[in-house]
Amino acid sequence: MTMAFATAASARRLLRWQSPSNRTRSWVCHSCRGNFAVASRRFSSEPAPAAPTSAPAADKPYYITTPIFYVNAAPHIGHMYSMVLADVFKRWQTLLGNRAILCTGTDEHGIKVQQAASLIDMDPKRFCDEYAEKFEELAQLSRIDYDRFIRTTDRDHVQAVEHFWFLLRERGLIYETKHEGWYSVSDECFYPESQLVKHQEAFTGAVYMASAETKSKVEWVEEKNYCFRMTELKGRLLDFYEKNPGWIEPAYRMNEVVDWVKNHLEDLSISRPVQRLNWGIRVPGDPSQTIYVWVDALINYITAAGFPDWAPGESHKGGWPADMHIVGKDILRFHCIYWPALLMALDLPLPKKVLVHSHWTLNKRKMSKSLGNVVNPVYAINRWGADTARFYLLSEGGIADDADYSNSTLVVKYKKYLQWGFGNLLGRLTRPKVWNVRDIVESSFSGEDASRPEIAKSLQQALTGFEAALRDLAPTVAGRMEKHNPVGAIRKILEIGTQLNELLTTTQPWSLVKSENPADKVAAEKVLFLVAEGLRLSGILLQPFLPDKAAQMLDTLGVAQDKRTFGHAVLHCDPSYGVPAVDPGHTRFDGLFPPLIEDVDVEYGGSPKRRKAAAEVPIVQTDD
Repeated sequence: MTMAFATAASARRLLRWQSPSNRTRSWVCHSCRGNFAVASRRFSSEPAPAAPTSAPAADKPYYITTPIFYVNAAPHIGHMYSMVLADVFKRWQTLLGNRAILCTGTDEHGIKVQQAASLIDMDPKRFCDEYAEKFEELAQLSRIDYDRFIRTTDRDHVQAVEHFWFLLRERGLIYETKHEGWYSVSDECFYPESQLVKHQEAFTGAVYMASAETKSKVEWVEEKNYCFRMTELKGRLLDFYEKNPGWIEPAYRMNEVVDWVKNHLEDLSISRPVQRLNWGIRVPGDPSQTIYVWVDALINYITAAGFPDWAPGESHKGGWPADMHIVGKDILRFHCIYWPALLMALDLPLPKKVLVHSHWTLNKRKMSKSLGNVVNPVYAINRWGADTARFYLLSEGGIADDADYSNSTLVVKYKKYLQWGFGNLLGRLTRPKVWNVRDIVESSFSGEDASRPEIAKSLQQALTGFEAALRDLAPTVAGRMEKHNPVGAIRKILEIGTQLNELLTTTQPWSLVKSENPADKVAAEKVLFLVAEGLRLSGILLQPFLPDKAAQMLDTLGVAQDKRTFGHAVLHCDPSYGVPAVDPGHTRFDGLFPPLIEDVDVEYGGSPKRRKAAAEVPIVQTDD
């Protein structure tokens, strides 16, 4: 991909905008390939393909995007959710061994930004610089592995938009007209009269015309501008939707799109008079007009992929077409009608998938700056930590339905699945002095089972069942990710942690290992090895979801860096682990998932002295 455009970007973003590594990774390691194939056939309740169907061509990276975020206000938890979703899919592809790139960024032109800057008497560019920094900071705090943070004020993007306009005009798809209609400043778009309702403001009682879809106020506007002949593409759009029913997920949202195109499609007004909008990209050849912000914004996806500097037949090398756009449900129409129409107009490939997620509410009410009920994601990260915040968003977030944000629910789930789930499980395995994980792993791979005492039949049956569950884990998670269901994928992994904790509690290997009966010692070793394997597999699969904590888990188990790919998420695959690369810790407060500070305050009081004393109290181990 050409890098000429990068000269206009800041030094920090320039350093991040590097092409992904070209090294080839095997999806399944050679030593485990046979085991994985058998596991897939025998144990998968949700069949996964022998290799991911989404794997890109050798010279095309998997390309995923977030929406670019409007900078008229600070980021909220919904922005973080879009970022984290995209990040999980990017990291998942990397885990599979595929090259992948992720683009996120900010949408910086338009009337709302112009007005927001004017309200505080600030230059629009300086205003955008400050807010773009907030969004990029959120991406970094959220551990988003982005390859480019694009801004619509970037020079290469401005040039891409101007070139796109030129091509549309050359094809006769832009015409000048006097446009009149109902315009929403908040949504920055015109609405046909069939999509308007009378709306009453709840607090003031004022009645006004509003969009039926967003309830945003509209006003009648008459002005000269340019229009895009979108109605000429109506047939092509409907034909594409019919032939690609799974292009939008969830699938039911396709009905909304088809209905709009069939019943409400009009030519699209794609410029605004400079008297009304001066903060934006000027129409080439007509400085009295500013290009419509949504035309400007949507083109960012191909700007980041190298447009217009594509050599013939090589657009895919920059990632285009995108393999997945992640968008919120409020911008469905722009991405699934306007964007494909613009691409069709120039005979450019369409994105392969649009994943539309729902919104986050607070106390079952839609988050709104005017209501003051917006969750600040930076506060959430500072309070809970990045991986805990990611865990909550991913395990509770809504694709098809809205999700309600609740700190109390977050605390409950943290304790159940993280602190007393994987955190407790890792401590129970790696901290006791009565066994050594490395010895257990070596013994389990030694091949001496024939000469060892047999364990109780009932226990062997239980262990066989758990082995089946672990063999099924990676194929099931892969199947859910293939179906674009990260919520189901992470929940499957969390279930394993709960089941392995129950196995330890039921079998009590800390008692068995002290027994004089040789069969008990063998039983303890089998249980502990199965727990170690469960943690190893879970740690590998959790990497796209909880990158820092998964790395700490694998470090504590002593899993080598080159044995953390999806191909190693197979039972009995890695005989080399067991020597911790980091200290497993000794107290509740230095483990993988320590108690939340709220719990420390309740139990020990809030003073720093008491917290320090609490941190020095060893874990009370009833199972050692």
